[in-house]
Amino acid sequence: MRKRLWLLIAAVLIFSIALVSCSWESIPQEEATYDQISPAEAKALMDSEQDYIILDVRTPEEFAERHIEGAILIPDYEIGAKAESILTDKDQLILVYCRSGRRSKNAASELAALGYTNIKEFGGINDWNYGTVTE
Repeated sequence: MRKRLWLLIAAVLIFSIALVSCSWESIPQEEATYDQISPAEAKALMDSEQDYIILDVRTPEEFAERHIEGAILIPDYEIGAKAESILTDKDQLILVYCRSGRRSKNAASELAALGYTNIKEFGGINDWNYGTVTE
């Protein structure tokens, strides 16, 4: 009888430990995020802030056609490979755009996953009414 009681206690303990560890893994972890803002809000930040980066995530050909003055180019498909060597301050304000907004959202999400903390995605250059430059 005593042996059965100890086996029952051991089984309950093992089950409890397994249940707690499974429950712990299902607790949602804080997800890395970015802020989505309008082009007007991005322009206001550009006018009021000093230390920021405008990040164009389109192709080199699109960038050459026209881009926001002062923007740097890292195509969306190169964010993982190049961001950390080019964007060295992970707390710096980074304003991200593309052509229509799809690639900039993906790039902003990838930057957040890499540990960047101050990302503002403002859609596409198609909605930018504040002037552009060409190369």
